[in-house]
Amino acid sequence: MKLSSIPNIKFLDSNNFFLIAGPCAIESEEMAFKIAERVIEISEKLEIPYIFKGSFKKANRSRLDSFTGIGDEKALSILNKIRKHFKIPVTTDIHNIHDADFAAKYVDILQIPAFLVRQTDLLVAAAKTKKVVNLKKGQFMSPESMQFAVNKIIDSGNKNVMITDRGTMFGYQDLVVDFRAIPTMKTYATTILDVTHSLQKPNQTSGITGGLPSMIETIAKAGVVNNVDGLFIETHPEPSKALSDGKNMIHLDNLDKLLSKLVAIRKTINSF
Repeated sequence: MKLSSIPNIKFLDSNNFFLIAGPCAIESEEMAFKIAERVIEISEKLEIPYIFKGSFKKANRSRLDSFTGIGDEKALSILNKIRKHFKIPVTTDIHNIHDADFAAKYVDILQIPAFLVRQTDLLVAAAKTKKVVNLKKGQFMSPESMQFAVNKIIDSGNKNVMITDRGTMFGYQDLVVDFRAIPTMKTYATTILDVTHSLQKPNQTSGITGGLPSMIETIAKAGVVNNVDGLFIETHPEPSKALSDGKNMIHLDNLDKLLSKLVAIRKTINSF
């Protein structure tokens, strides 16, 4: 798909990777605006096409007492406020067919979670909204099998589809990134590397997912070197206090330095 299909996306002529970044979940309006404002500042300086992300609800939780959200309509309204105030595209994930039309009123891109990417009814519902659809590759799926998920969107009348790799299960409590997947999946659709979720440590005995944030730069650099179209990075001003996925997010204060390095690498790759 063409990035120009995404409303209000900027710097399409910069020959840069594009960026999907924000908190794991919408925790409050103040927090969401703080993150959006800072990432916009960085992306404009570096001429990175930017999409703000934030889950309006967290339906897939390890425990019943885990944080799931501040209220569906409240969180979606915050995403829409960011969209209108900053004039940038926004995205959120959906979990059932009823979410599709509901969330589509507030955001520009609908994301399908990795665990749900084979759910045909969900993919068809997302496609029929005519919004851009971002398919997270299942941790249990091969890169080649993602062509069938992509075809479900296209065959439902929507050509605006992307794939995001978020790692592959390696045993019970680890994920690995197979960088051979990037050129493979780019033959099916625009391809994104989810840097932070690829570093999760799932299935912990505490019921809280762990992570390896110290490896964020390593994975991100490898993605850029391998010509990934976009990067997905979750960030927070205080990851240790984040209500979801804090153990694998990058601190907001460290994002500028990371992205500056990645843009420099991209420029080098583009020179070959």
